[in-house]
Amino acid sequence: MTPPDFSLIETFRYEPETGFVRLDLHRARLARSAEALGFLLEEDAVGRVLSTLPRDHGRLRVRLELSADGTLHLTHTAFTPLDPDAVWRVAIARTRLSSADPLLAHKTSRRDIYAAARAEFPAGEVDEVLLGNEKGEICEGTITSVFATTEPGQLLTPPLQSGLLDGVLRQSLISTGKARTGVLYPEDLAGKTFYAGNSLRGLIACRLVSP
Repeated sequence: MTPPDFSLIETFRYEPETGFVRLDLHRARLARSAEALGFLLEEDAVGRVLSTLPRDHGRLRVRLELSADGTLHLTHTAFTPLDPDAVWRVAIARTRLSSADPLLAHKTSRRDIYAAARAEFPAGEVDEVLLGNEKGEICEGTITSVFATTEPGQLLTPPLQSGLLDGVLRQSLISTGKARTGVLYPEDLAGKTFYAGNSLRGLIACRLVSP
């Protein structure tokens, strides 16, 4: 059997005071994806690789990559949080995801479709780009999950059936009752403040800059 031409990826934050953020959820997702896609994964090896991370560099963006043969590669860069009052400019791409694509449920290095969506807009014009599916449903951003505000303290995020990654931040918010799933369309976001987010940066307020 030809090995996959992609790798599995987990990207998360390291805080000097508290350690890795949501690491258990990231490791669990990596294990589920490895099992589903036939990747070798030695759980003890993950711990050993993470233990090599320097702990004296302040906040870090950490990227863990798993190849099909079980090889793990760890990289890190300095992480600077966004201003808490930041509001991202967000557009919706013409590029579409397929709700029938099973690989969308896994975070992989297969990024061509997300790069194509991002390339629809000039650099610097938007901070994030959302993709919909063949039915016109909103799925996800190029690097984030999407959350609409339905009522105070309650967020609505697209279901996995729309075709998207089960983001770790998304998992966390659903499990704590702060978010629930429901189909979203562009009109549910137009003219309103909504949120995009991932485990690295948390929730970020957003406004659409184009329909």
